[in-house]
Amino acid sequence: MGAHRVLALINRASYVDLVQGGEIDIAVSPAQATVGPLLSRIRRGDMAVVHSLRRGAAEALEVVVHGDARTSKVVGRRIEEIKLPEGASIGAIIRGEEVVIAHHDTLIEAEDHVIIFVLNKRIIAKVEKLFQVGFGFL
Repeated sequence: MGAHRVLALINRASYVDLVQGGEIDIAVSPAQATVGPLLSRIRRGDMAVVHSLRRGAAEALEVVVHGDARTSKVVGRRIEEIKLPEGASIGAIIRGEEVVIAHHDTLIEAEDHVIIFVLNKRIIAKVEKLFQVGFGFL
């Protein structure tokens, strides 16, 4: 009918994967849109954004890093030096206005926003603990 883009509101989350990518450009599920902000509030640490993936089995986290090399397990360390639990990986770092694709030798700095993909929700507590700041941080 001449529409440049097609957006569909889908109330059954299981239909989102089926519909998006065909004739419909964007499929929006109110339930999925609500889950992320709720998860970012209940997660420990400074979570800027949390996205539920694979129908809740996995998550993408945007963690704001605080502290210094003394009070943090990640600040001042290269990605290869960080002991991420198995099933977690750092995909990118947002540093100010710049997006840095994560490589083994990328250095984490204070106030970086680290994008982490967690394939199994059971390890999220370990990831949260890794990015928490120690008691010496004020």
